[in-house]
Amino acid sequence: RAPIQRLADRVSSYFVPAVIVAAIITFAVWFLAGPQPRFAHALVNAVAVLIVDCPCALGLATPMAIMVGTGRGARAGILIRNAEALEVFGKVDTLIIDKTGTLTEGKPTLSSVIPQPGIEESNLLQLVASLERSSEHPLAAAIVKGAEAKKLALVDVVGFSSATGKGVKGTVSGKQVAVGNAELFRDLAVDPAPLLERAEKLRKEGQTVMLVAVDGKAAGLVGVSDPIKESTPDAIRELRAAGLQIIMVTGDNATTAKAVADKLGIEFYADVLPQKKAEVVKERQQKGSVVAMAGDGVNDAPALAQADIGIAMGTGTDVAMEAGGITLLKGDLRGILRARHLSKSTMLNIRENLFFAFVY
Repeated sequence: RAPIQRLADRVSSYFVPAVIVAAIITFAVWFLAGPQPRFAHALVNAVAVLIVDCPCALGLATPMAIMVGTGRGARAGILIRNAEALEVFGKVDTLIIDKTGTLTEGKPTLSSVIPQPGIEESNLLQLVASLERSSEHPLAAAIVKGAEAKKLALVDVVGFSSATGKGVKGTVSGKQVAVGNAELFRDLAVDPAPLLERAEKLRKEGQTVMLVAVDGKAAGLVGVSDPIKESTPDAIRELRAAGLQIIMVTGDNATTAKAVADKLGIEFYADVLPQKKAEVVKERQQKGSVVAMAGDGVNDAPALAQADIGIAMGTGTDVAMEAGGITLLKGDLRGILRARHLSKSTMLNIRENLFFAFVY
């Protein structure tokens, strides 16, 4: 049930008693002052009032429009989980978007492996890929795929652990290996300084860079690229033209995020941990914005649930789709524009239905 259905319910709560009273008055007038047979005329006219005024159309006005709207959406690759999402979408003025898999292809590839002096590139990649094989992150999969393409033999990991928003660590071939960001290095008391300058250069190229430590020392860098979807720039332009404020929120480093945001001409928040994404959404809501959040990963689920409208990419995880009120099957951001237009059209149709049902 869409929230607007409550309007029909509220109208009906006054309308139905009024109709019954009108029918009783009609019966009384015809029975007392009408032609013979008075009872028959009174009964027929009272029933006529009930039939003409029966608020069936009020009850059908909303669910029929919602049914048609969700059907039209499904044919366009937009799955609407609940009627409230369809109603609220037309009021959205702020769109917060995750980067990986939403603005980008979500199919990252291994681009750079840069070891420190004295370490072979193949050995570094073997250690990193062996560790990342235990992770479910898309960037981990890209590293593993890159190592397999180079015919490197991966080995088992002992004591694998993951720190959300920071990285992973474990023991590979008797060596303590950690892969992640500078914050993970700080937690492990490893100095990231030898890697930072080269890492910054790769980030300016739009790569997501992971720092690698082996046995407590900086060992090198691994860079992964995830190209922007072909449809994204056009979709962003159209969404902005429709009056939406667009903000990218990502766990990536600020330099990498800026490289993507500058290409698209949008605002961004970088180095945002999964639980902080929901806080960014909440902050915008507290400023009076109606917020939609678009994402595709497990780490986007809290923000999708917090937003007024959660938009999950059909190419993403099941958890994201469960948390979202709307799912875009093709993962194309232009679907957001179509969904917004569908929402506005459906709500206009509902208001027209209620108006004519009541006026008649």
